[in-house]
Amino acid sequence: MRFIAGKTAALAAVLTAVLVVPQPASAAAQLIGNGTFDSSTTPWSAIGQTTVALDAQRLRVDVKAVVANPWDAMVAAPTTAALNPGKSYTLSFDAYSTIAFKATATVQYKATPSSNQSLATGVQLTTTSKRYSIPFTAATATDTAAEVTFQLGGSGGTPVVRFDNVSLMETQTTRPTALFVWNQSNPAKFVTANPNASQTPAISANIANKPIFEWFGGWFNDITQAVDTYVGAAQAQDKLPMLVAYNIPNRDACADQSGGGAGDAAGYHTWITEFAKAIGTRHAIVVLEPDAVAAAGCVTKIGKNPEDQYKMLLDATQVLKAQAPNAWVYLDAANATWLKPDVIAPLLVKSGIANTRGFSVNVSNYFYTADSEAYAVAVNGQLSGTVGAKKYVIDTSRNGKGPYTDSTPEDNWCNPPGRKLGTPPVKQSSGAEYLFWVKVPGDSDGVCNASTKPAGQFDPDLAVSLING
Repeated sequence: MRFIAGKTAALAAVLTAVLVVPQPASAAAQLIGNGTFDSSTTPWSAIGQTTVALDAQRLRVDVKAVVANPWDAMVAAPTTAALNPGKSYTLSFDAYSTIAFKATATVQYKATPSSNQSLATGVQLTTTSKRYSIPFTAATATDTAAEVTFQLGGSGGTPVVRFDNVSLMETQTTRPTALFVWNQSNPAKFVTANPNASQTPAISANIANKPIFEWFGGWFNDITQAVDTYVGAAQAQDKLPMLVAYNIPNRDACADQSGGGAGDAAGYHTWITEFAKAIGTRHAIVVLEPDAVAAAGCVTKIGKNPEDQYKMLLDATQVLKAQAPNAWVYLDAANATWLKPDVIAPLLVKSGIANTRGFSVNVSNYFYTADSEAYAVAVNGQLSGTVGAKKYVIDTSRNGKGPYTDSTPEDNWCNPPGRKLGTPPVKQSSGAEYLFWVKVPGDSDGVCNASTKPAGQFDPDLAVSLING
């Protein structure tokens, strides 16, 4: 939610993404020659007590006999290029098995596989398909021609295992400068699905072609798959992915238009850990839990302790720092009129801002960029005596005409009429590090004012009204 002149404001976040497999690109070459198994299993080979077959565009691996060693029943495929020692890579794949057991995934050098494995890790397979995303660093060797293997022995049985969407890509040495435009954003999906709609030309030309943040929360059944697919697609284009982590317990406690989140602190720790691990060592930008710092006081309405929320955020910053070291994380600091800088700053400190690159302001709100700049500078003035001044970013997605005012301000946060798109996303050389479109323009804040759509649902008429102002 958002506060405007002391009133609550809701944050729309729920979206459903159509997941696609990252496609190869010269910027970040796909090192698996056939990871989607659209028409064949080549170049995957069965080794030891296994057979391989194509099964509904998946690789089916049958373990033929009970064997003790993992490597006595395995499949392997050579990489399309040698690995670069010392460089970071990510191996990703979908898998499930007829019985649950721990398999082993490796990336190893073919000349001396048993002694030169850049990656050798246990993978707990289940009977339902899951996404696995594993970062690693390539080892030093004389011959770096490599292969990917899945070792399936040692289960105590003869499982049938299916694999899909196998991907191996090197993390870019240089951080991408261009921001990622996702062809599965809500505006882009509307344009694709409604080519003849009257709103489509304007949305296509003014919103769908812009780099917009992708929001991630509990509406994804497999958060690893959702994050890995999105980040991998950006990596394949050598672009910078932009993610919002939005799943803290008691989410949107003040306004409750976007309520939900993880069930408790333990569940949130598990979720944010999976979120961070799915990014891995790849470059990314993360806005962490919009409103959560400023709204923590509202959890007292349901008998919760705000201090617990700050502890969860502190833990999240620590997890992201450890598991996603190349992600620039911005902890949300609300907006220019919610909490005063001297109030929000110590809350940011106890919520772990020292572990992040900085903070975000004006997410899903309407305040002019100049007002947000002044607020951010004042917050930094307060932080300078503790953790030091931080980088900051501003959401300009809907601030082209500033906030809406009328005689009944209590609902002016919710799809107010006559608002307009702000400055398109751009990296700056002074002031805010970035101007971003964190809020997806056209996503509703709730059933109120200019929209009849529930929070998080794309409203093409709302989008066009933002274009036209």
